[in-house]
Amino acid sequence: MEEIALEITEEYEDVRLDKCVSDLMGEKLSRSLVQKLIKSGELTVNGSPVKVSYAVKQGDEVQFTLQDPITPDIAAEEIPLSILYEDDDLLIVDKPKGMVVHPAAGHYTGTLVNALMFHCAGGLSGINGVLRPGIVHRIDKDTSGSLVVCKNDKTHRDLAEQFKVHSIVRKYYAVCCGNFKEDAFTVDRAIGRHPADRKKMCVTDRPDGRRAVTHFRVLERFGKYTYLECTLETGRTHQIRVHLASLNHPVLGDLVYGNQDYKGIGQILHAGVLGFRHPASGEYLEVQSPLPEYFQNALRFCRR
Repeated sequence: MEEIALEITEEYEDVRLDKCVSDLMGEKLSRSLVQKLIKSGELTVNGSPVKVSYAVKQGDEVQFTLQDPITPDIAAEEIPLSILYEDDDLLIVDKPKGMVVHPAAGHYTGTLVNALMFHCAGGLSGINGVLRPGIVHRIDKDTSGSLVVCKNDKTHRDLAEQFKVHSIVRKYYAVCCGNFKEDAFTVDRAIGRHPADRKKMCVTDRPDGRRAVTHFRVLERFGKYTYLECTLETGRTHQIRVHLASLNHPVLGDLVYGNQDYKGIGQILHAGVLGFRHPASGEYLEVQSPLPEYFQNALRFCRR
């Protein structure tokens, strides 16, 4: 249980209370849950209950209690894993398309974490809680490729810091719609939660946006489609997909961000290269995940 106190700043002046609080809380609290708190009187403004439609003012004090989530038991499951590298401190798995990384509502079995709990027999870092043991970063369900997992808290803290300072090498491969004149280019646009759809992200100039930088290099042109290498300087949610969609060149098969071609497959996006300083040895470690069959089929589709 956590007591939350928010002071409204100038940039949220006259914004609806439910939208303001959900924006400020990010992924911690959905807008629908904020509305329930307001309607029940559990969320107050300046000590008094208000309506959901209340327009907040600079200096308003919003208070409520955030209840601890009910944590389900996560079972170890004997699910085959493709392992690119493993030692006593960490392992790097080659996550298949369609596998959820960690348990969440609607996905408490069949996740990468369920498989890791069986493979590592409980030997995973605990910093991110019981739902995300060993998980220091993640990739989307429909993105395949390399993902590092921590076996102890010391390794987890070290790698988390490397992610924080953007020193980890992460190269993705994608097929996007349309053609680029440039052989290489960079997108430096902040990313934040979509104002109308909380399941989506978007490029934004709002104060809650976080800087996002992606470096792109053209590998092959097909006329209607382009094969790209995408190097992450930062690692925001859906970063590559959002940046390409903002250029009107969405990832092939990405129905969320605007492409209807190649339906039923999901986005053609693969985490190919992952490199970092090993927390124990101090030496640089890099692994490469080969292009999976679905990706190679997409390239054949584009070449036709």
